[in-house]
Amino acid sequence: MTHNKINTLLFDLDGTLLDTNELIITSYLHTFEKFYPGRFTREDVLPFLGPPLIDAFVSVDPEKAEEMVDVYRKFNMEKHDMLVHEFEGVYETIRTLHENDFKMAIVSTKIRKTVLKGLALTNLDEFFDVIITLDEVEKAKPDPEPLEKALAALGSKPAEAIMIGDNYHDILGGKNAGTFTCGVAWSVKGADFLKQYDPDYMLDKMSDLLDIVGVGYK
Repeated sequence: MTHNKINTLLFDLDGTLLDTNELIITSYLHTFEKFYPGRFTREDVLPFLGPPLIDAFVSVDPEKAEEMVDVYRKFNMEKHDMLVHEFEGVYETIRTLHENDFKMAIVSTKIRKTVLKGLALTNLDEFFDVIITLDEVEKAKPDPEPLEKALAALGSKPAEAIMIGDNYHDILGGKNAGTFTCGVAWSVKGADFLKQYDPDYMLDKMSDLLDIVGVGYK
């Protein structure tokens, strides 16, 4: 179903536009192995994908959380360019939306430095004038604050916007802010997991987004 009144697109970054899953999982495993050798497996860290780092580490050990964040970020930045790339069809889809004058923003739970690094690496930085990260907000998704800041910066109303993401924080954040919501089937947690949160749309591939907003490839 096409929604021609949608003129604004809010994108999560990790796991949505950029395939950072291996980088994130590896960074968590590296960090936990340093603090808790042999305790955490790959499956154990999957629930930590999505929330802010500090929240994830506080849930494991409040006293060591900040130290773990520092270890994680150092390793993550060192391995970033080796392990990060955009998902298939992302660049072409974002470019087409940009050429058709859609208003677009990144709304991420990562810090600004890392978001900018990922966008520059994949040449997506030229398409996004508005970037809302953990550094710009008091409360992260699913709180509506990051989305509301992005909408305000773009001069858009919730009813004409859609939030696209790979995690329940994105879907619930969109619902809390009053936007349309869209999940991605390539989420590391799986499409069925996302469908539990009742997004308005699900993308099987990134170019499906063009159909939703009524645009064809140029």
